[in-house]
Order: sequence, then C-alpha cells, then structure tokens
Amino acid sequence: MFTIPHPPRLLKLGGIAALLLSLAAGVGAQQQAVVQPNANLFVQGIPAIPQSLADAVARYTDFRGHAFVDWHPSKREMLVSHRKAGANTAQLFRVSAPLAEPEQLTDGADPVSQASYEPREGRYVVFERSAGGSEVAQIYRLDDKDKAPVLLTNPDERHDIVGWLNNSSQLLYTAVPIDRTAQGGSRAQISTALWIIDPAKPETKRKIADLPGPGWGAARPSWDDKQVALIRYLSANESQVWLLDLESGKTRQILPAANEPNLKAVHFPGAFSRDNKAIHLVSDRFGEFRELMSYEIASGKLTRITADIRWDVSGAAVTEDGRKLAVQINVDGRDELHLFDGQSFKELPAPKLPAGNVGTARFHPKSNELVFSLNNAQGPSQIYTLGADGRSEAWTKPYAPPGVDPSKFAEQQIVRWKSFDGLTISGLLTRPDSKRFPGKRPVIISIHGGPEGQATVGFLARNQYYVNELGIAFLQPNVRGSEGYGKSFLAMDNGFKREDSVKDIGALLDWIATQPDLDASRVLVTGGSYGGYMTLAVSTHYADRIAGSVDIVGISHFVTFLQNTESYRRDLRRVEYGDERDPAMREHLDKISPLTNAAKIKKPLFVVQGKNDPRVPYTEAEQIVAKVREGGTPVWYLRAENEGHGFQKKENQDFQFYATILFMQQTLPK
Repeated sequence: MFTIPHPPRLLKLGGIAALLLSLAAGVGAQQQAVVQPNANLFVQGIPAIPQSLADAVARYTDFRGHAFVDWHPSKREMLVSHRKAGANTAQLFRVSAPLAEPEQLTDGADPVSQASYEPREGRYVVFERSAGGSEVAQIYRLDDKDKAPVLLTNPDERHDIVGWLNNSSQLLYTAVPIDRTAQGGSRAQISTALWIIDPAKPETKRKIADLPGPGWGAARPSWDDKQVALIRYLSANESQVWLLDLESGKTRQILPAANEPNLKAVHFPGAFSRDNKAIHLVSDRFGEFRELMSYEIASGKLTRITADIRWDVSGAAVTEDGRKLAVQINVDGRDELHLFDGQSFKELPAPKLPAGNVGTARFHPKSNELVFSLNNAQGPSQIYTLGADGRSEAWTKPYAPPGVDPSKFAEQQIVRWKSFDGLTISGLLTRPDSKRFPGKRPVIISIHGGPEGQATVGFLARNQYYVNELGIAFLQPNVRGSEGYGKSFLAMDNGFKREDSVKDIGALLDWIATQPDLDASRVLVTGGSYGGYMTLAVSTHYADRIAGSVDIVGISHFVTFLQNTESYRRDLRRVEYGDERDPAMREHLDKISPLTNAAKIKKPLFVVQGKNDPRVPYTEAEQIVAKVREGGTPVWYLRAENEGHGFQKKENQDFQFYATILFMQQTLPK
C-alpha cells in the first residue's frame, strides 16, 4: 500500500497543504491514476479523484468493530454484527467463546444487524434485512450457514422483530404497509399490525391486532405469555404504554392513566416482573430527565428507581430471575453502567469496567452473565462480559489497519458556549496535536441528525483522518433539540422555534473566533439527515462565515419533505417540524427552508444522497442541487443508487470519503 510520508517540513505547513504537496510529489503512473466510481454511484460536478489520495487515506477506511446482537439461550456463545476483512457490509457472525474467531452466518449485498436465536434450544436464527437502504425490513429464518435463508414475511411491508413468547418458539413482529403499494404512491391512513409466527412453521402465522397509526412497538411479553406491553410513540417528548391481550387482541392504555389526560411525557415499557404484576419502564413524567421506574399494573403505583440520578436513563436490562438490573445512564454524552438490586431497587457497587462509552447491555438468560459493548476514542465497538465476580472479559478485538495507532487518538473534550438568548449549548471538540500542527487550526462542525439525536463520546473512525493527518479540529455540537439534557431542552426547537437551533451554530461561530487555537476563517460545516438541514440552513444564514458545506441526506424544504417522506413517518415528523396542512405553519416552513433561501448559499456545497432513502427522499437533494447551481455557486453531487438514509456499503463510503477530502482541499483556505 502506498503511504504518503509526513516529513517535518511538510507538517509545519499544516495538514491540508502537506497533503497537497505530498500528492504533487508522487511519481509517474501513480500520480496519473484516478479512482473510478463504482456502477452504483452517480457523480456530478466532482473532479477526478487521484488514486494517490485514496492510497494515502486507505488506512483510515478499514476500522472494524463488533456489535452485540443476541445471546445463545443455553450456551455461552453469542451473535454479533461485524464487517470482515475485504467485505462491503456488516453481517451476522457467531462467537463461540471469548476472543474466538467469529464464524460468519450470513452474506449478501445488504447489511444484517438485527437477529435472534430460537429461544428454546437455539435451533435456528431469525434476522432482519432490507434491500438497498430502503428500510423495508424482511424477516428470515436461517437454519444453517450453508443453507439459504427462508423468507417469513410479506415483501410489500416493513417489519420489526418484537421478541419471542417465553414458553414456546413463537415470534412476535410488527408489519407496516409502505407507500409503493398504495394507490397514488402515498397513504392517507397508516396502521401497524402485530403478528405471531412459529418460524419453523411459517404457515401458522396469524395477525393478533391492527393498531391505528404509526409509531407502535412492543416490549417482551409477560412471563405467562398472556399479554404484551406496547409503546405508542407520538414524538420525542410524548409516548404512551398500552397493554394488549395476546389471545383476544384487545388493548387498553395504562400510561398516562385515564386520570392524567393532559400529561405529556415519554413512557418506554420494558420487561414484566416475574409475577407479572409489574412492568419496568423509563419515563420523564416526574421531571426533566428519564428515570427507570416500576409500574404496578393493578394499583397504578409507580416506584422511581433512579430518581436521584440527574441524567437520562438510556437503557436497562434485567436478569431472568428479576434479581438484578443493569442500567445505562447518559452522562453528558457518555453512557455509564449502573447496577441495581432487582427487588429492593437499591444501587449496587459500581462495576469496574474499561474506559469508554457503554452500548447495548444484556444478561445471559441462564447464567446472568452481563454482556455489554464499549467504544472510546481509541477504538471501535468491542464486546465484553461482566461475570458474577465483577471481572470484565473481552470477547472481541477491534481491528485497526497497519500504519495507524488508535491508542494515540485524541480524546474528545466537552466545550460550552452561550447562545443568542443566554442558553448554554455544549459540544464535543477533538483537537489536533498542537506540536504537529501549531497555530490556529481549521474547524469542521459536524451536526448530528434526529433532530433529537446527540453527539456522544466515542470513536471517530474515518473522521480521525481530518484530526490526525490534516490538523483540523472536529467539533460536534449538541444544539437545542438534542436529547440527553432534559425534556425542556429537547422541545426548544419544535415548530416555529426551528431556527433557534440554527442560531446556536451562529453563536458557536462566535465562540470559535475567541479560541486562540481555532481559525474562524477556515470553518466547514457538515451533517446528515436533520444535520443536513442544519448544514444547509447555516449555509444560508452564515455564508460569509464558512468556507463550504457538506450536506448528507438533508432536508432542503420542509413542505416537500413532509409530503414525500414515507407515510408511516409523516405524522411523527409533523409533531417535530410542524404540520404543513396548517396555513400559518406551511408559510413558516416555506420561509425558513433552505430551498427558499438557496440564493444566499455562496460557498461551495457538496450534497450526498441515497436513491432509496425512505426518510428524506432523494428529491430533497436534487432540488437543492439544481437551485444552488442556478445562482452560480459550485455544487458537487454524489448519489448512490443502492443506498438509503446514509451510505452503509464500504465501497460507497470510501468514495464519499475521498471526495470529501478533495472538497476540503479545494474549499478550505490554505
């Protein structure tokens, strides 16, 4: 592999200039060769990418971690999702022991990250997979890695695995119709069906209930398999808990209760207690933050388990016998693991874990061994277990390519600034090494999606290239509307307050100008999904204060977005952004949309989009590309025909990465 050297003379010039000079110093045919986009990529306005650039950055494109998927029901082994060497997508693997070589179970053009063992003996695996980023997930049964998977569901609907009954090998799942099967290509009404199936006998499947509207999900059934707790998600600030009788299909709402008609809070149900008399749930009904609670079904009594912790509970798991709880607490963007007694609800001594941000945590159904994932600035997701003796044990080992030492990657720092109205906003800043890159450094502002997403502490993967090799500071803001900072903060960008979050970035630009090591004249803004909208909005409001922008699957006009997004999502998005059917709101949405203000975008723009995106349709990208070009501003456009809401295939991700670096070389002032 060709690697560009970094002699001291080049490093003193700064990362981008160093890369340009070192590329120019390439020899012969290597300098002449260019990267050809694969057949699924539509490339417009993007200059030829030198092969030497791709070779120089290759070692930052192959970090590979592991995501926990499921425990075997009786053995000490697990399923993980992982992209193996040379592969294009993450697939399903079996890990039979700590640090054992993973055994690949699935293969194909599309990734697999959701799966579950048959719960009695682990005789087979069921998994979800969707084609080309469409998110129309289908459920398959996999009997053996050498046999073809068996399709269990209707290809004209999207599906989500709910979970298994406790006393049989019957699986619950939900199904939602999609727009391409509707007359006229859109649906006025949506319903969610709850199904039950024995995957070994697909002909036995039956519909249990039709639930009106989108946003329905379910938790694990009661231990006697008589009922299941449903969640009805209405918005980031409001959700309900219902109980469904699995025999009759009848439902009743339990939270908020009938005597709480005006209470708006989130309620996320979890597991039933062993006697089926109570349900664990997470809610913010008592204050700003989401707490773990126990709800007694007969009396309606709520016991607050984590009331003394002033941060959001982001996840919880309980042992099969109900004696221990593992709770994840989101502390300023970093998930910590707390243990509680499952009967008294008293907190137990904190476990000693490796440093990092805790991901999925789940107890083994037989041994109560706790599995959890962990990532940090020094590496991608790694899987550990926590034994009864309190010791943690690594099950997987992340991979870093030769020539890169992740142990030297810089830690993210929490920074804070005051916005236009005095509100404190925070973000994560990764600074380049000041000895290698002295002086004021350029800045990439990377804005998360959601809007209720959150920039969290963890591995930056490819983004580390900008910091380590180009000397660019990487800043991830959590503007108002981000989760993790209380429900009031979460709602501060809703409806008519949408542009207040854009002003938070304006205040961030002011803050950057006060920092002695950051260069406010060399700022590039980027983001995906809602972060793509924010990127475009910043480009219209602060064109004179940025060097360029990279919009990834972003909303360009709220009205066209709401009209064209998949109908199972439309009402949920109207709660967040505003209902375009209301004349006053429609006028406001049109007024603030980047497409309406495209003439104000004066700095170079790079737009990235997946053709099969069900959330932000590709037409959002096409219309902003065309409108900005009308004004004479240069626009690069990259569309993948086999992707959806963001690129998941490595070959597409690689080309996007090369093009982004080239865009920065030509955009950021030297």
